[in-house]
Amino acid sequence: MNYYADVCIVGAGPAGALLAHLLVKKGLSVILLEQNATLGQAFRGEHLNEEGEAVLKKHFLFEAVEALGLLRMEKLEYYAKGEVIKTIVPDPIIGHLGIHVPQAHLLKGILQQTVHFQNFKCFLHTKVTTLLTDTSGRYIGVVATKNDETIEIKSQLIIGADGRYSTIRKRAHIASQKQKHGFDLLWAKIPAPQDWEPAIKMALIDEKQLSLFSQTGGFIQIGWNIEQGNFAQLRKQPFTPFIHKLIEAFPQLDDIVTRHIQSWQDFVLLDVFSSHCDCWGTAGLVLLGDAVHTMTPTGAFGLNSALKDADCLASLLNKEAIRQFNVRDFQQMRAQAIEEVLAQQIEKEQTFAFHFIDRAS
Repeated sequence: MNYYADVCIVGAGPAGALLAHLLVKKGLSVILLEQNATLGQAFRGEHLNEEGEAVLKKHFLFEAVEALGLLRMEKLEYYAKGEVIKTIVPDPIIGHLGIHVPQAHLLKGILQQTVHFQNFKCFLHTKVTTLLTDTSGRYIGVVATKNDETIEIKSQLIIGADGRYSTIRKRAHIASQKQKHGFDLLWAKIPAPQDWEPAIKMALIDEKQLSLFSQTGGFIQIGWNIEQGNFAQLRKQPFTPFIHKLIEAFPQLDDIVTRHIQSWQDFVLLDVFSSHCDCWGTAGLVLLGDAVHTMTPTGAFGLNSALKDADCLASLLNKEAIRQFNVRDFQQMRAQAIEEVLAQQIEKEQTFAFHFIDRAS
């Protein structure tokens, strides 16, 4: 089966979904591809900051997302020995310290405003296998498998929005520089106590960051930094002393943690790294979001930077001149902001322990 669109976007995450919405509104035909069978199946960042919120409001999408459910963080608390030692409240103008938006809600909120456009198609369970080029080397489409059927999509522009392990980046032979940050991350999810306030709570455990994030639907997400590459060794040790450190930091969660986190299998390991590409694309192909600048979970910047990428790129594309689009224009508009965010993440990681120095002394 053969298809044609002005733009083929690979990856129906936040950046890909938003870009598809913005482009079809401008009259471009778009085919959006997602390798998973359902939207929101792959884990992506779920915290909006004020910049990501502003992008959604600018394009009249925030209300649709909010209607599906989100949660505004009312405060940030630092804990030591089971007690709050510092509290940060939001700027009244902003009104929150981040917004938890389940990825399924974000994607549904964007795409339900998009599906009625006749110039839009979304193919799920579709994995790109090959990039097509013309005789000049310009990228002109993709070959993919859709429900085990081979399809071909010709397009004026291919967008790689397929995450930190981007197939599009690899197939286009675009180099990526990877940087480790000295830690990996254990994720877990537990029900929140009845009286739990929407907040971010942090503690310092063995000189590593432990964070609790309130979530929509009455849950708490646990993010626990561990020594880089140490999880295999950690799993060989008894589990009870390890999990007891979390309970000591947040004793109000004793019963819930004991019931819901009973073994190493109750954690999910994230390999933490950042990366960047010196080249954001080439003739007929553009990368954005994690595909071109992977960020660590620190500060929850990744989702918001991806939304800003999509907003910026959409402003540069139009149906009449899409073949003349120069990816360097996009890169020049966004590269400095991305460098600043990556530097800010490193600073946050290196200075986290300073929040607890007075208490320790």
